[in-house]
Amino acid sequence: MELGTNFAAKLEPFLLISKSAKGAAAAKLIQDATSAQGVFVFAELLELPNIQELAKNEQHASFFSLLQVFSYQTYKDYLVNKDSLPQLNQAQIIKLKYLSIVSLAANRRILPYSLLLQELQMPTIRDLEDLIIDAIYLDILRGKLDQKEQQLEIEYTMGRDLEPGKAEAVLAALKTWASTTASVLSALDNKLAQIASHSAAIAVDNEEHDRTYNAILKDVSKDTKKRGPLTAGGNIMRGGVDLSDAMDVDEEPRIKGRKGMAVDTMIKQQRKRNRF
Repeated sequence: MELGTNFAAKLEPFLLISKSAKGAAAAKLIQDATSAQGVFVFAELLELPNIQELAKNEQHASFFSLLQVFSYQTYKDYLVNKDSLPQLNQAQIIKLKYLSIVSLAANRRILPYSLLLQELQMPTIRDLEDLIIDAIYLDILRGKLDQKEQQLEIEYTMGRDLEPGKAEAVLAALKTWASTTASVLSALDNKLAQIASHSAAIAVDNEEHDRTYNAILKDVSKDTKKRGPLTAGGNIMRGGVDLSDAMDVDEEPRIKGRKGMAVDTMIKQQRKRNRF
């Protein structure tokens, strides 16, 4: 479930009461709504005719301005204009600080403690971390406290009401985001196409390699059948006989015959010398 999906339901009782509330009663309704637990969106209340009339009422115009602060401004904005706005109670201060974190997170995902301490006017880091933890439990935001780096890492937050005139800027940002996303997706598609093409080329090479290997293996097998099997020493067998051994047998008598002729010649020469 997305953050803040039940916040609109929390505002519903105040919308019903506002239909009959005017003047001081409408001002009191704003005080109650901005103090109520679990109420963090106020656009529907701000747009009601009885509430809009307060902007023209000099006595209660400050309450209309206060509702605008809770709708789309921050605690720092309140401090700048606090002299012209009603004084906040403790519940309103804490709620506005929660909403201020959401607004800060809209511009950057990493919020340093130093920035939050300044924007929220928190006395200590411990108080700041307690505030953030409470906001997480209330489903106002989700993130991680990095105490080592002294920062809040935002994952996502609830949505706040849009300030009048800001819709165009949001639409422009969304168009830029859509264009960037389309470019990234196109680049990914091209990369995937290159990978697929490369894989197909490798598959063709592997197939050609296997075809060549099998052809060579077949030729070797045919040649082996013609010449006969090989012995353990790599010599050719034919008719069950190692041909290298047969060659040795044939050559041995020739070698012995030459030696015998040499001996006979030496004996004849020796006999001729003895005659003289």
